[in-house]
Amino acid sequence: MTGRALTVRGMALAAALLLAGGCAAGDGSEDRRKERQPADQRMSEFVQADPGAEHPSKTETSKPNGRADESAPVRRSAERDAFEPRGRAGSDAPAIPDDIRGIYVSGWIAGSKEPMERLIRLVDETDLNAMVIDVKNDYGQLTYRSSLPEVRAVGADRGAQVRDMAGLLRRLKAKRIYTIGRVVVFKDPLLARAKPEWAFHTASGALWRDRKGQPWVEPYRPEVRAYNIAIAKEAAALGFDEIQFDYVRFPDNGEAMDRVVRYRNPEGWTKREAIGRFIRDARSALHATGTALSADVFGLVTTARDDMGIGQTWREIAPAVDVISPMVYPSHYAGGTYGIRHPDLAPSAVVRHALDDAGKRNRVLSAEGASPAKIRPWLQAFTAAWLRPHQPYRARQIREQIRAAEEAGVKQFLLWNPSCTYDYR
Repeated sequence: MTGRALTVRGMALAAALLLAGGCAAGDGSEDRRKERQPADQRMSEFVQADPGAEHPSKTETSKPNGRADESAPVRRSAERDAFEPRGRAGSDAPAIPDDIRGIYVSGWIAGSKEPMERLIRLVDETDLNAMVIDVKNDYGQLTYRSSLPEVRAVGADRGAQVRDMAGLLRRLKAKRIYTIGRVVVFKDPLLARAKPEWAFHTASGALWRDRKGQPWVEPYRPEVRAYNIAIAKEAAALGFDEIQFDYVRFPDNGEAMDRVVRYRNPEGWTKREAIGRFIRDARSALHATGTALSADVFGLVTTARDDMGIGQTWREIAPAVDVISPMVYPSHYAGGTYGIRHPDLAPSAVVRHALDDAGKRNRVLSAEGASPAKIRPWLQAFTAAWLRPHQPYRARQIREQIRAAEEAGVKQFLLWNPSCTYDYR
């Protein structure tokens, strides 16, 4: 991704979405109604250099420039506190901890000696206790050598960056570090090119491509769903405590896409039904191995009334996974959202609003007899240098987000920085 200038679409986002006030109560039949506001306007929360990207890439962000003296230090006890996992009531979910505090680790970092040692030391010296490690990345490449014939047939593991993933996981487990394997699901240009019959096509039969010219695989295709579930199960067998699905959605700008794409959907599912069914199938497969399942969702999913054209709704996903991780990066919200003129400059307010809405929606689900997922948000640990105005995200800004999450009743979090450099102590 590049740092090219952004065009902010849909400045009416806040008014359109927050008319509901108590949006949690409206999370139901509203999901099936098409809002008057165009999908690309509703998606303008993600006004970054690559619209529609789940997380900013390494080239979009700047590394932290030192530590913020005003930040409250994070101290760890002489021995790491023991996890006290609790399973979800009324489900066969494996027991998972309630106090996860993790960082993202790319495949390149996980396979490099000194950079990985640096991150392990960071976890040892702070209250961090988890790592989210790439299993299948944004390009469709696996970070380890796979034994799956379908993976090897398309060459998805040829550039494996981690020589011994199982050994790495054993070492992290010995250090009491909770391990989460990140699997990028439907944004898979490698698989789309190797198996074009599994990818989106236009009505003319041409391979459909997103704004960056990348093809995606189609969630309606059973082969695509099976491919990703097989990878998730293999990663679980290597020793990951939890599998996390990212890009578990349709591409953004859904209404424009709907006008040109010929979907192969013989079951007649809606987008949200397709995503929900895939996640539930994956959960059953992973729970059978004793492994938990989590899913990343756009930050605005905590507030939006419909699926925004991408197939993600809180009502569909939260009861289907063990953990749901909204990406509440302040830099990714359009100006005016939640009444905040420059969201990147107000991390506490953005995170508090988003997670308050998430909590409301979970309470509605609980009142209806559902068992919603634990909320574990992704917080911003990178600087959105492409924004005007913006601020550096260092220790103080990270702590502000953590405190805001705690005020919303959320005690766990994940930190995203594509360079895997974290100003945290």
